[in-house]
Amino acid sequence: MALGGITDSIARGIEEAQASVSGLLFEPVVRLGVTGLSRAGKTVFITGLIANLLERGRMPQLTAAREGRIEQVFLQPQPDLTLPRFDYERHLAAILGDDPHWPESTRAISELRLSFRVRPSGWLAGMRGMRVVHLDIVDYPGEWLLDLSLMEKSYAQWSEETLARLERRAEGRDFLALARAEDAGLRLEETVAQALARGFTDYLNAARALGRSDCTPGRFLLPGDLAGSPVLTFAPLPAPDRPARASLWREMERRYEAYKSKVVTPFFRDHFARIDRQVVLMDVLGAIHQGPGAVEDLRRVMAEVLGAFRVGRRGWLAGLIGARRVGRILFAATKADHLHHEQHPALTAITAALVAEARGRAEFAGAGVSAMSLAGLRATVEEEVERDGIRLPAVKGRLLTTGRTAVMYPGQLPSDPSRILSPARGGAENWLDAEYGLMAFAPARMTLRPGGGLPHIRLDRAVEFLIGDLL
Repeated sequence: MALGGITDSIARGIEEAQASVSGLLFEPVVRLGVTGLSRAGKTVFITGLIANLLERGRMPQLTAAREGRIEQVFLQPQPDLTLPRFDYERHLAAILGDDPHWPESTRAISELRLSFRVRPSGWLAGMRGMRVVHLDIVDYPGEWLLDLSLMEKSYAQWSEETLARLERRAEGRDFLALARAEDAGLRLEETVAQALARGFTDYLNAARALGRSDCTPGRFLLPGDLAGSPVLTFAPLPAPDRPARASLWREMERRYEAYKSKVVTPFFRDHFARIDRQVVLMDVLGAIHQGPGAVEDLRRVMAEVLGAFRVGRRGWLAGLIGARRVGRILFAATKADHLHHEQHPALTAITAALVAEARGRAEFAGAGVSAMSLAGLRATVEEEVERDGIRLPAVKGRLLTTGRTAVMYPGQLPSDPSRILSPARGGAENWLDAEYGLMAFAPARMTLRPGGGLPHIRLDRAVEFLIGDLL
């Protein structure tokens, strides 16, 4: 190991040890990672989470709040001065304005600290005074999380898998033709590499617009200051027989490996490795609406991503985060407000089934794992409609496109998740016996009562699972 690597490891070890001792003896710090896959509503979730922790009138399932032991929750300056602050106030203003609208999605990592002043419970209550617990919410794009699946794949393996997937997708035809037209064994021409990277990026954007979940590498979609750099100028190619050192294939391979070592690894080492609790938001309803292929994409991606958490094997991530670093992980299907509450158990069961394989493969070594359906902000109210004399549970809200009020019955989700997962895994193109609709609702105009917080669905249960034991 290089001297720099040794000193970095020692410095990180000392820093973590100091943080642990400080937390145990003084004010514990919990880092909650929040990420979301495509269209999952991550910004809205975090905004609703913060608003309802500051004003806890709608949080009856959070035990410490229900028992009156949380004396105060307040915003603090974030500890990491190198990270952007999550712009909570601007996002809240978008939701509560005269013309309520969804806040802009965040496109990079950000952070915000909440501090809790809590009275202890149990037999220690009379012996200990008030204690302070800090919650650092770390917000990062779901596209970055998906890069976990690249870390233990070679360029050849990634290329083969990606090109095989594109063969089954109409939106991949243009890039597939471009890639097959090149001989990767010939000498590199930079203009060719750039054209291939642009074509592959166009495919990724088209796939994301169609609700695909496996849009990696993630920085191709959110390049930031890396836009145009060689580390983002590669693409999958058919493998040549004997590529020379200066060939297009070798250079693409070199850039792919640089992407993993220079872009992906530093993020997980500096940020992800310090996370104690994790929320992964999933647009399960959106995938169901798109069809069986989108559901299977989501299931497979979650299995690949969480496979990197397996403890006991010699994986790169295990060496970074240790065997028991992430204590609890919540998989949450958002947009539960698009369904009547009678259908929420079915949505939760489908979500749990989607991540079942990932959960089994991950071997979290004692970490708690849960699946849930929720809404960070409730944008609808429940209604009942009749069709052919049959009562149907529906929801009513303000349409995002026109602002008019509309009632939606999205279809009946099956109580048996296999009715969704089996056709998806079998390669079905459409649902055979059902149609699932989805409308895009805007935030409702609302007037909040003092101390009430924003209307939500099961945020209190989510918080109880994630940090209730620490309060």
